Amino acid sequence: MKHLIIGAGAAGIAGAKKIRELRPGDEITVVSTDDAVYSRCMLHRYISGERDKAALSFVPGDFFEKNNIRWIPGESVTGVYPANKQVLHTGGTEPYDKLLIATGAHSVLPPIEGLAGAKNVYGLRDLSDAKAIREGAGKAGSVVIIGAGLVGLDAAYGLLEIGKKPVVVEMADIILAANLDSDAAGVYQKKFEEAGCRFRLGSKVSRVVTDPSGAVKSVVLGDGGELPCDLLVVAAGVSPSAKFIKDSAIATGQGIAVDKYLATSLPNIFAAGDVSGATSSWPGAVKQGEVAAHNMCGLPTVYDDTFDLKNTMNFFGVASLSVGQVHPAIGDREHRRQSRGRYEKVITCGGVPVGVILQGNISRSGFWQHMVKNKINVAQIPKPIWKVSFADSYGVEANGEYKWAVRT
Repeated sequence: MKHLIIGAGAAGIAGAKKIRELRPGDEITVVSTDDAVYSRCMLHRYISGERDKAALSFVPGDFFEKNNIRWIPGESVTGVYPANKQVLHTGGTEPYDKLLIATGAHSVLPPIEGLAGAKNVYGLRDLSDAKAIREGAGKAGSVVIIGAGLVGLDAAYGLLEIGKKPVVVEMADIILAANLDSDAAGVYQKKFEEAGCRFRLGSKVSRVVTDPSGAVKSVVLGDGGELPCDLLVVAAGVSPSAKFIKDSAIATGQGIAVDKYLATSLPNIFAAGDVSGATSSWPGAVKQGEVAAHNMCGLPTVYDDTFDLKNTMNFFGVASLSVGQVHPAIGDREHRRQSRGRYEKVITCGGVPVGVILQGNISRSGFWQHMVKNKINVAQIPKPIWKVSFADSYGVEANGEYKWAVRT
C-alpha cells in the first residue's frame, strides 16, 4: 500500500507516524513545500533569535529515516489527479493508493488600498515569513503590525526581543479579543506596553502609502492618522492552502470538505488540519492526522472531537488558557475570582459551563475543559462553583446525558 501525504505540519506528521505504527510494511511518502519540520507556534522565537531552524522542529532529526518514511522537501504540489491516483509537484509525479492532504493554511491580505503587491509586507505563518521578518527588521526603523490576535502578538513579541518597538493596529477594543476578556487581555497589554509596544485599538488601516520602489513607507488609519512604516506584518487571518485541487473535483466548503471519517468527496483521499477548515488548533490537527491515518489503513475511525475551542499562550512569563466562549451572551452568568497573579472566569448558561479563562495558575485547566466539553451542569452540585472538583461528583451517562450525584 502506498500512502502519500502532502504537508509536513502537525496533521501530516501525526498521520505519517500513525500509519507507520499501524502498517509497518506500507510505503509512506511525504511531500512538503517546507524544507524543514517546524512548529508554527514557535516562529516568534526564531524572529527573536531564541531558536534556530533545528530548534523549531517537533520531531527528532532522524524522524524520517528511523520511521522509513520517504520525504520530498521543498516541493510544492501543483495538481491532484484522482483518476490516475497521482499527485504532480514541482519536482515530478508521485503515485498513491491513499492520499492525505494536510497542507495547512496561508496568511491572507485584507482588502486595504495599496497593500496588494507592496514590498516589505509579511505574514507570519511559515518559516520563510519568520526569516524575512527577522531580516527586514534589521534595517527597519518603524514596524507596524495589523492584527492583535495570537499571531500578531507573537510577531510583536519576537520583534520586541530584538529591540524593535512595533505599533499594533487592531479593530477590536481589546487585544486577543477572540481568546480573552478585557481583564486577562489587559494584563498582557500592560506588559507589551512596558516593553515598548504601542497599540491603536478600535482602529483600522484604510490604505498604505508606498515609495517609488513599491515599498510601504506609511499606513493611513481610518481616522486619518498616519504611521511611519518600514516593515509591515499582516496578521489578519488565514485561508486553507488548497489551490492545487482546483481541477480535481474534490468538494470544498470552508476548506476541503470532509465527512466524519475525514474522507473527502473522492475515494481514497483524506484531509486533515487547517486545510479541512474543521480545526484551527495544533492538538486538533494532530488528532485529525491520526484519525485520517486509521481510516487510510482500513480501520474505520470517527473524528468526533468537535470541541476545538482551546487556546493557550504565554507572554512575558504569564500563562493563559481559554476554553470555549470567552465573552458572555445574553442570559449567561459570569463567575470570577482573582488573587495575586491568578485570574479565573467561568461563563455558565443554565448552570452549564460554556467558557473558561484561566491566567497565571492554569492548573485546573483539565477539569474545566472536561466540564465545558461534556456540558456538565454544575448547578446540580450543592457547592460554590470554585469548590467543585472531580472528587465531589461522578457522572453516569444515561440516554446520552450526564447525571450527577454528590459524593458523601
